[in-house]
Amino acid sequence: MVRTVADRTFLPAKAVLEEVGDMMILTGKTIVSALRPPYPYGGEFVSQFLFALRLCWFPLLVSTVAFGYGAPGLQAANFLVLFGALDRLGGFFVLASIREFAPFVVAIVLAGVAGTAITADLGARKIREELDALQVLGVDPVKNLVVPRFLALMVVTGLFDVYALLFGIFGGILATLVNGAPLGPFWATFFTNASVTDLWGSLVKCTLFGAIIAIVCCYKGMTASGGAAGVGRAVNQAVVIAFLGVFAFNYVFTQTLLATHPEITVIK
Repeated sequence: MVRTVADRTFLPAKAVLEEVGDMMILTGKTIVSALRPPYPYGGEFVSQFLFALRLCWFPLLVSTVAFGYGAPGLQAANFLVLFGALDRLGGFFVLASIREFAPFVVAIVLAGVAGTAITADLGARKIREELDALQVLGVDPVKNLVVPRFLALMVVTGLFDVYALLFGIFGGILATLVNGAPLGPFWATFFTNASVTDLWGSLVKCTLFGAIIAIVCCYKGMTASGGAAGVGRAVNQAVVIAFLGVFAFNYVFTQTLLATHPEITVIK
């Protein structure tokens, strides 16, 4: 009886830890395969990059403007107006948009659009036993399927972060204009608080978000089982796990960045 209770308690945790370990192993294999010649995945990399670009640009445009205008824009502006400090909205956007909102919106859109497509594609190939056929033919699925998707998502998330920053700040400009305030104080506090560290921190964080999403989605796709229903479950699980991985990594990255660069914690 004690063994039964222990199994029911610890087996789910054991399964989670084993899955995380398998994802870490896949990450290591992917990095090694990406660095070790030959490099036969150039065409697939370009195809996946353009695929993610084509699918995600418009949802990202709508999401970044809506987030920038709504959450940090209107809400923060309404709060700052109470203290007669609407000019501080620009400085707030450095904290809200550059450091957090822009990378998060990019990660959410990429995981929900491109990540699900990757999982469904690889899951369908797994169900049809195409991945096994590739291994029989001596073709490495990691080098030819995982690596191009891994690199494509890393590159596209870094580029989309700049895109999200621009349109997120545009949302802040709209919020400032809606409140009838001039844009001069907005830009003054924005550039006073913005730094190169904020920019490269945002880009690096967003790029690593792309790596996490790619590994999780490729892993869940390549381990799918149970027919079409199993592919659907793998897609759902991939999105949830990718979000959890992004949130956990964001905490570690942000704490590390603030600890190593304490000057950006000072609001000017």
